[in-house]
Amino acid sequence: MPVEAVIYDIGNVLIEWQPERHYDKTIGEKRRREMFEAVDLHAMNDEIDRGAAFKERIYEEAEKHPQFRAEIRDWYDSWIEMASPAIPHSVKLLRTLRSKDIPVFALSNFGVDSFAYAETKYPFLGEFDRRYISGHMKRIKPEPEIYEMVEQDCGIDPAGLLFVDDRQDNIDMARARGWQAHLFEGPQGWADELVRQGLLNAEEASA
Repeated sequence: MPVEAVIYDIGNVLIEWQPERHYDKTIGEKRRREMFEAVDLHAMNDEIDRGAAFKERIYEEAEKHPQFRAEIRDWYDSWIEMASPAIPHSVKLLRTLRSKDIPVFALSNFGVDSFAYAETKYPFLGEFDRRYISGHMKRIKPEPEIYEMVEQDCGIDPAGLLFVDDRQDNIDMARARGWQAHLFEGPQGWADELVRQGLLNAEEASA
């Protein structure tokens, strides 16, 4: 079925999201490994992505682990350094699709406040035709409910949706619901997929 809308994940597709890399630079790999083994920071972040308060949830976690208090608080204090930089070729592809009047949506695990903050740094986050942000929806990928909510809201047959995400579990759920999907492993592979689908030509898809 022809693609009627393209749906972008954001983290590691349009914006790099690498907390471990940030901590390796700021506190060293050894200390970072100790902290991540002692504290499930990604589970904490999942709660934020489900709608928990951004700063309050992180600072609450910091108080549970006083030996890592400053480092955990840094998840909030230096969050934009973790969520950077943008991936320019991916952003160009997004804007090129929209310039051709192809509907482009966002479907991303993102907190309410962290997304609002990211919008101040990355103007392209305001350029989607529709945005499905987990913190507002109280569901996260790969839970089937969040995909169903997208389907119901946009009214497009699942087979007409082309979804790009960097996580295999999120891709698997999309395909299970009948969506077309591409596992993002770099912007060139995504560009090639858009050409394969006939949405862009090679020149339009170039970096």
